[in-house]
Amino acid sequence: MLLKICGATRVADVDLLAAAGADLIGLWSGVPDGRAQLGDAAFDRLVRAVKKRGRTPVLVTLSRDVRALLARVEGSGVNWVQLHGYQTPAAVRALKSRGLTVVKVLHVRDGQCLERLLIDAYQRAGADLFLLDSMVGGRIGSTAHRLDPEVAASVVGAVDRPVLLAGGLTAANAGQFRATMRDHRFAGVDVDSGARDARGRFDADAVRAIRREWTAAVSA
Repeated sequence: MLLKICGATRVADVDLLAAAGADLIGLWSGVPDGRAQLGDAAFDRLVRAVKKRGRTPVLVTLSRDVRALLARVEGSGVNWVQLHGYQTPAAVRALKSRGLTVVKVLHVRDGQCLERLLIDAYQRAGADLFLLDSMVGGRIGSTAHRLDPEVAASVVGAVDRPVLLAGGLTAANAGQFRATMRDHRFAGVDVDSGARDARGRFDADAVRAIRREWTAAVSA
């Protein structure tokens, strides 16, 4: 099971997350006004730090500007891109043409997957993984709003790619997603708020608990 923790902004965050068991570490670029948005120099520095610790850095973005994304990729050496917005299948295809691993986010609002009719097009364009995340109103990403387990199971059953789950996930609610975990397409979880303490800082104990409880739930 893959564990992705999103929103690192410091090398100290990378050290903590790598030591606590994260496989993938999300770094924000092209997220206007995002609390974890990184400038180019900071992004490049954290990509190097993540790689140095044997983990995989993931460019997390809302940007639809494929040219700018490719420039960021080439400048930093990051190989994974998470399209956390309303990018088109053509954008996925363009990124795949450069040999990148592309994670396309599917958004769930009011019990409905907003991109359900586009899933086949994203798959034909070459998306490697999907990430299923909840949204509240028009807010995308890091909402701490819990993903509905029944909706998750339904969407995972409708795709032909591995799927990461996100949206209010914690160590405590792993058992609620056992139906999804039984599906061979379940690949792991992506956590932001659930990996932090009351002050909003990453908490190593919380990350280790997420790894432990979700791995145990998968095994069960």
